[in-house]
Amino acid sequence: MKQAIRRSMLLLLAIIVLTPFQNMRTDAASTGTDLIMGADVSMLHEVENLGGRFYENGTRKDALEILSSHGMNFVRLRLWVDPYDSQGHSYGGGTNDLATTIQLAQRAKAEGMNLLLDLHYSDFWADPGTQTKPKAWQNLTYEQLKNQVYQYSRDVITSFKQAGVLPEMVQVGNEITSGILWDDGKIVNNDFTQLAELLSSGIAGIEDALSSGEDVEIVLHIDHGGDNSLYRWWFDAITAEGVDFDIIGLSYYPFWHGTMGELQTNLNDISRRYGKDVMIVETAYGFTLADGDGLGNSFYTAEESIGGYPASPEGQIAYMRDLKEIMRDVPNDRGRGIFWWEPAWLPVEGATWGNEAGKAYMNDTGLPNNPWDNQTLFDFNGNALSSLSVFTEGPAVNHVNNHDFEADGWTNTPSSWGVWASDPADLDAVKVEQPGTTGDYKLTHWKDSAYTASTYQVITGLENGTYSFTAWVLNSGGQNAAYLYAKSYGGSELQQALPVSDTNWVKVRIDNIQVTNGQCEIGVYSDANENDWINMDNVKFYKTN
Repeated sequence: MKQAIRRSMLLLLAIIVLTPFQNMRTDAASTGTDLIMGADVSMLHEVENLGGRFYENGTRKDALEILSSHGMNFVRLRLWVDPYDSQGHSYGGGTNDLATTIQLAQRAKAEGMNLLLDLHYSDFWADPGTQTKPKAWQNLTYEQLKNQVYQYSRDVITSFKQAGVLPEMVQVGNEITSGILWDDGKIVNNDFTQLAELLSSGIAGIEDALSSGEDVEIVLHIDHGGDNSLYRWWFDAITAEGVDFDIIGLSYYPFWHGTMGELQTNLNDISRRYGKDVMIVETAYGFTLADGDGLGNSFYTAEESIGGYPASPEGQIAYMRDLKEIMRDVPNDRGRGIFWWEPAWLPVEGATWGNEAGKAYMNDTGLPNNPWDNQTLFDFNGNALSSLSVFTEGPAVNHVNNHDFEADGWTNTPSSWGVWASDPADLDAVKVEQPGTTGDYKLTHWKDSAYTASTYQVITGLENGTYSFTAWVLNSGGQNAAYLYAKSYGGSELQQALPVSDTNWVKVRIDNIQVTNGQCEIGVYSDANENDWINMDNVKFYKTN
């Protein structure tokens, strides 16, 4: 398979000019302009047909124009094979047939957006809980089914090419954690053989539809983005079967799929383990706890509590900033980007996950509703939310030198960091060792007897203003005190206690550091009992205002 040209990075470099305990250097960082910022807008056509309208600052506009102008450079569109019953009634949920999907793709391309095509290989919703064969494929033999998958995939790409909207990426199946095209492509007793053959048939059909000089990247997508053991199990098996693909796609919703630390660990691990780019192809977060259609939502108080961000546009911004930072920190520039799922699914009457025909097809007795209306990027009346501003933001400049403790390998004196202990005999409680969360190394405080120690860095040459200090930490607990701190910036010392978490990395932060004297000392402090420990990695100090 042709590999897409790797993206370039813009590097911001400065020179270390002070002692190992002071610096004026800025670590190299991606500008973020080449991160994919995408939106799955598969419901859009149906929402508009049922009366949905979109506005920015009181002016009615095309939803795709609004998204594009706020930094969305990709759309993701699902495609169903035949989303109609025998009487020709659509199943609803977007009615994402070939004509509708091509029309949405043409609109997106006209706005300068690229396309990730999501082939479901089903007539209606496909996910880990259901992967139903299209009606017309039900009675095919296995060999016939492989041929059908090949021909269908080839025909779809040919149709998109003829319409002038060749996708840049194609997702072969949707959340295929348990397989596709049940039962032929279902994973049973860890047997991936037939799933791999069906996926390879689809990939071959896509490639054979391409002409010389054309390239489409192939995405394989499963859910539970924070579950590293799941991803190792699945991709160990699929790569052993020789399936040829380019990108690992993940669904990640922080209230369903693990902590942000677990996501970060998984992304970093699988990108290195398989030598593949990684991309979050589905995520979202609530902007309110209200319910636009009054029929129930997927996101409510429990999800807000687990997710850890307020249900507000400001909460959406904070969530996306953290998610973008995790994606940018994937080693070797393997983090490709993020897609917000259904940001334009307004609560207009009839724009539900399915209609009566769809319910009958799914054998679902539930009430058709819009469970997503409070996780969009528009309010219930179609007004663009302030959270859209986050998609144009590049990464903040990180003023911490040796922020990931990779400069020295194993050491008790990490470059650019100072080490203090109340008793000189405790200096050996501070060490840099393996493994890290974003790289090979991390900082550790540990000793087999009680100790008091800190590791710190004085950052100088700062422009006065408001800063944030963040770090990813693990913490055994049990200490008399364990906290991040910021001081000597022109105000009182600020502290943030480290949460107890001995297996899942947690991001800890101190915000609103008002620098008035051009410098700040940041650090981590432990007043610990024997065998208490902390780990710290990926430290950042950046200006917010």
